[in-house]
Amino acid sequence: MIRLPVRLDAVLIQAVIAAALSFAHLHDLASAAGQDGWKAWAYPVSVDLLLVAAWKRLRSGASKAAGWCWFVVALAASLGANVATAGLLDLDDVPAWLRILVAGWPAVAFLGGTLLAHTTPAAEPASAPAEPESAPAVQESAGLPAESEPEKPQLPTTHVPAALVTHARKLADEHHARTGSPIDPGTLRACLNVPAPLADAIAARL
Repeated sequence: MIRLPVRLDAVLIQAVIAAALSFAHLHDLASAAGQDGWKAWAYPVSVDLLLVAAWKRLRSGASKAAGWCWFVVALAASLGANVATAGLLDLDDVPAWLRILVAGWPAVAFLGGTLLAHTTPAAEPASAPAEPESAPAVQESAGLPAESEPEKPQLPTTHVPAALVTHARKLADEHHARTGSPIDPGTLRACLNVPAPLADAIAARL
């Protein structure tokens, strides 16, 4: 007969006892607050699951603020039930505010569990791929003559009347005196009510 070694972990036993006591206290408090039947048993399950979800988020290392927030909320619910059932409250006559808290807990637990389960941290931007070495450089390194690049077509220049440049320079001086910064082409275009290419050409001459 093969005997499997059984190792008792004191920390694990203590955790099981604490969880069972907290589970019973939550059930008793929910039952005293008017949640009878299966609903009273669902409350401790809801609190424990929220604790586990928050702890899992903390262990993942992402969005620790959300994890700590809902961990504290679930811990406060569990600790509050433990204290409430220690004789500080008359469970035969639970106050109205406590009934409201117990009745509103499912919505709070649903919100916390949903946020913890479906909120993911923003993905890190992927690093840009290295630019390939240009063809002329590759050809020169291989001892081959580099091909001449085709000449780029020259764009037609925009004719700017001198009077318009003088008026624009005056507007630029007023803008600099008022704001302390040079006028940009967008502002110049709005002041002169001219097309963008013409505004860029005027700005280049200021």
